[in-house]
Formats: sequence, C-alpha cells, structure tokens
Amino acid sequence: MARGPVRASAIPTILTTLCRSASVNQKFHSPSLLRLATFIPMLRFITSRLLQSLLALFLVITATFFMIRFVPGGPFTAEKAVTPEILRNLEAHYGLDKPLWRQYLDYLGRLGHGDLGPSFKYPNRTVNEIIADKVPVSAELGLLSLGVALIIGITLGTFAAIRRNSWIDYLASTVGMTGISIPSFVVGPLLVLGLAIHAGWFNASGWYGPADRVLPCLVLGFAYAAPISRLTRGGLLEVLNQDFIRTARAKGASEFRVITRHALRGGLLPVVSFLGPAVAGILTGSFVIETIFQIPGIGREFVNSATNRDYTLVLGTVILYAVLIMALNLVVDILQAWLNPKVRLET
Repeated sequence: MARGPVRASAIPTILTTLCRSASVNQKFHSPSLLRLATFIPMLRFITSRLLQSLLALFLVITATFFMIRFVPGGPFTAEKAVTPEILRNLEAHYGLDKPLWRQYLDYLGRLGHGDLGPSFKYPNRTVNEIIADKVPVSAELGLLSLGVALIIGITLGTFAAIRRNSWIDYLASTVGMTGISIPSFVVGPLLVLGLAIHAGWFNASGWYGPADRVLPCLVLGFAYAAPISRLTRGGLLEVLNQDFIRTARAKGASEFRVITRHALRGGLLPVVSFLGPAVAGILTGSFVIETIFQIPGIGREFVNSATNRDYTLVLGTVILYAVLIMALNLVVDILQAWLNPKVRLET
C-alpha cells in the first residue's frame, strides 16, 4: 500500500521510536542514531527560539525608531543661539531633513553593516565608540550583582528548605519579603546615607576602586536575591520529598551529597527559568543604580541620551539591551531544555 512522504516534523519521533525498539529487543545498538534522535529536537528548539528573537528584535528597532522621532523636540532644539540656517545645515549633515521613511531605511541599511551612526551630542564620536567605552562598566556591575544575587539567594533558599519551619526558614522568608517590598531606589540612598556619609566606609559615588563596587552591587543584587531564595526553597522542598532522594539516603549518602549531587539539579530548575527575567531586570535596574551612584555605564548614558534627544544613541542602547536580553533568554531556554527534556519535546 503506497504512503505519502514523511513529514520533517515526524522524523525525531520516528528516530526515537527506532532507538527505543532497538534497546528493548536488543537486536541492534547504534549510539550515533540515539545521539541523532536527541540532537534533532534540540536543534529545532534552538532554531525556533532564534527566529522568534530575530523577529522581536526587528519590532523593537522599528518601534523605538518611530517613537523617539515623535517625541517633541529634537537633538538641536536646546542649542543656544542657533540660527535657522545653522539648524538646517545640521539637519542636512545628519540626514534629518529627509522624509522619515527614508531615514528609517537608511538606518536599517547602516545597521546591517554594524554601523549605529554618529552621536548628535558628542562631536566626532560614533555610537559604536560610546557603547564600547561604557559597556565594560555596566557588564562588570551586572555580573557582580548577579553573583551577589545567586550566592545570597541560593544559600538562603537551601538552608530554608533543609531547616524547614525553623528560625533559619523564618529569617530567609523575612529577608525575601524585605528585598521584594523595598525598591532599589530606596535601599540605595539609605545605604549611601548610613555606610558612606555617616560611617565613611565607602565612597558615596564613583567607580574607581574595589570598595566602590560594594554598595552598587549589593543594592542591585539584593533585590533579586529575595525571589531566588524563595524559588530555591520551593524547588528543593518539592525535590526532597521524591523517591530518589529517599533512595540516596537509604544507601548511606551524606546529607551534603544528597543536596549537592541529587537535589540541587532539580531544585534549581525554577531558578534557571527565573534567570532570564532576573538578568533583564538587573540590566534595566542598572539605570537607577548608575544614576544614584554616578557610575559611568551604559545605563546612565541611556538616560542622558533620552534627555538630550540623541536619536542614534537611544537606538543604539535600546538595540544593545534588546540583544543582550534576548540572547540571555535564549541561553536560559537552552539550559532549561537540557535540564528538562520535556521542554524541547513539547516545543
């Protein structure tokens, strides 16, 4: 009986069925076929997420380009003693005298070659140069803050799950509720007032030595340590009640080995899922922290560019943040699919 062609979407299912039947019947064994059956769903999963990210990035670029142009004012309206002739020459030099659709197509063309354009407020400097100069500072702030959040959050959540309904559990819950309830723009000035101005332990602003990293990273990281602690506690409590944990304990494994080798991998799945929004929040939260502590990072530059109506610099920073957030979310999705194969198979 003739059959139609096999659909591409059915290939992973067919390969998986063949591998399972081969394992059951023990008639043949092909490790390469098994690896292929595992690799194809993962590749399809990554390709799907990547295409969705590219579409979202295009929509972000388009929306930002037109929204910033519709804002009242322009990059040269605040200049003092600028005659209409000089203003027309400046607009002609930067291509602002062209129709809006033409400016949009020209920007997309330059963007395709990796050129973010010149800055309207920094003479003789391009947006690429400004971003390259400011990104290392913001990256250091973000990585250190994320490390602080993970260390505090996972540690508190693990001890709270192990010592359930004890004073450690109540302390972790109190710290978590405090971190969630009080925003960073309140915690930051309070720490500056207490530890920098009155105690004199740290500088109130700047980004010069290691001591200047403590307060900004602590404020930014503490806000995300709270939800990480709660997610870790909930995930571990669910895993610690499962049969394989009881089996490991029955075999004589130490409590430390049970937690670190068996429980944490499954218990940290909610934390891995939260890393995407957490990193996005840390990146956007750096706007406030960099402004409070006068840190010369890309977040503070974004605020200044929006105030100055520097179109190209606003677009450049928005594109940078969008790419970082989408890339990190993609990495988190891949990690989650690797830890939980049901994710990639259902997708």
